[in-house]
Amino acid sequence: MSRETESMPTPIAYSLPNLLTYFRILIVPLIVLCFFIEGRLHSSDFARWVALVLFITASITDFFDGYLARVWKQTSNIGRMLDPIADKLLVASILLLVAADGTIAGWSIWAAIIILCREILVSGLREYLAALKVSVPVTRIAKWKTTIQMVAIAFLLAGPAGDKIVPYITEAGILLLWIAAAITLYTGYDYFRAGLKHVVNE
Repeated sequence: MSRETESMPTPIAYSLPNLLTYFRILIVPLIVLCFFIEGRLHSSDFARWVALVLFITASITDFFDGYLARVWKQTSNIGRMLDPIADKLLVASILLLVAADGTIAGWSIWAAIIILCREILVSGLREYLAALKVSVPVTRIAKWKTTIQMVAIAFLLAGPAGDKIVPYITEAGILLLWIAAAITLYTGYDYFRAGLKHVVNE
């Protein structure tokens, strides 16, 4: 093998930050599979703990792929495209699962609907603004929303299995989900207020 071949750089699509993003996307069907181990929707205690470990692993990769991309200057178009998609696939899949198996029910489902609708609407607006080369920075409160939302989802994944170890884990998850939904409404309005002026001006 020649020296030139040995020194060829790794394509940016296969950089470590992007590989972590691909890995996070692959975790989504694994979490879903945990709830269908018996061929039907059934969330056994063991399945919930496995799903929780997978979710925590995905959340850790979410931090490191962005951090490493910035530190190593390996940001890429495919990374910028897939990172938010991976996040939304993860959140949406789990919220649908915990709604389907009854972990959240009744009025609590509205909190999940609020979060999902906001994610879809903001994604559409962000894509439109990107075409106009307009970026709206992520606020500190939006980052807090994401943190609370992820903790809520972790509690809901543990659900009844977690209640056997620490009482009211499920209830705490539902409360945090409502808090995340309330902040979601605020940040969504703030984002649209900043972005719609560009739409109106068009």
